[in-house]
Amino acid sequence: MNTNVILNMFSKKKNPSKLDTEQRELYENARRRARQKKRLFQHFVIFLVGAVLLIIVNVVIGYREDFMPLGYNWFVWAILLWTFFFLIHVINVFVTNAFMGKEWEQKQLERLVKKQKDRIAELQQKVEREHPLPNRNETPTTTPSRKDNLDINPNPYTQK
Repeated sequence: MNTNVILNMFSKKKNPSKLDTEQRELYENARRRARQKKRLFQHFVIFLVGAVLLIIVNVVIGYREDFMPLGYNWFVWAILLWTFFFLIHVINVFVTNAFMGKEWEQKQLERLVKKQKDRIAELQQKVEREHPLPNRNETPTTTPSRKDNLDINPNPYTQK
């Protein structure tokens, strides 16, 4: 194996122009997914800390202990609501992305582009049908000749 190839493989300076568009797209998709999962994990940690904090505020400190909607402490409802939002986040990251991921997006994009191209072709045919271009070999009958244009006097006050 060539030493230049080995040095280029392990060098820290990578030439981004060598990456083709497909590799870059795969990289960007992987980076986006990693960012989504990272945010989900952060949401989970904040959820756990917040739930513990709500329990401490109600049970230990005694803040609004007498407020019990539907027979349960208020912090239970707050945690349940937060759990609902967290589950929506989980569904968005894992379930929705599986059905509406990069492939689905690409198919939708191709479908819409095809639809637009078909519509443009249809409109082009309609324009060509309703307003045909004259043939280049034919001389237009309604256009005045050069001689006719020269006979027009631009100044009506002068005599010919």
